[in-house]
Amino acid sequence: MLQYLPNSLTILRLLLTLPLGFLILEENYALALAVGFLAGLTDLLDGFFARWLQAHSSFGAALDPIADKTLITVTFVCLAQVELIPWYLAIAVITRDLIIVIGASCYYKFIGAFEFSATNLSKSNMLVQICFCVLVLLHQVLPAVPQESILIGSVAVLFIAAASGFDYVMSWTIKAIQSQKKSK
Repeated sequence: MLQYLPNSLTILRLLLTLPLGFLILEENYALALAVGFLAGLTDLLDGFFARWLQAHSSFGAALDPIADKTLITVTFVCLAQVELIPWYLAIAVITRDLIIVIGASCYYKFIGAFEFSATNLSKSNMLVQICFCVLVLLHQVLPAVPQESILIGSVAVLFIAAASGFDYVMSWTIKAIQSQKKSK
């Protein structure tokens, strides 16, 4: 029964996306922060339990990044909708992810199957995005959090999204070229 715990936590994170988005749109930032914290906790715990219980599954490996990206996308869109962040920031985050998904789809269609794993830069990107969302919500709950930190966080999100997206495009382009050379 415990082998299902990591996937159950990932599914819970995916399900928490709706109330988090709703709470942000309703401008209930304290509760949104609590739900966001719970979602973040499920992200930490699902990986911990998957390793500890040796309960790795292809379903979990596929679902985890979907849950992460859904949570981040909904959060950024909702934060932009209530004008806590500029739309260009939400669009940059979403565009990076779309480029990666489109690139992976093209690779699969034209080159073949591949094993996808997140790079350290991509993991850093996710961490920066999560911390930024928490910072934005925290600023609404605790006005003592300086507004300048939001600006600095915005720059960090833009920079790491661009760097991580570029890293994926370059590394998969190189893999595609190498794969084509091997097949000749």
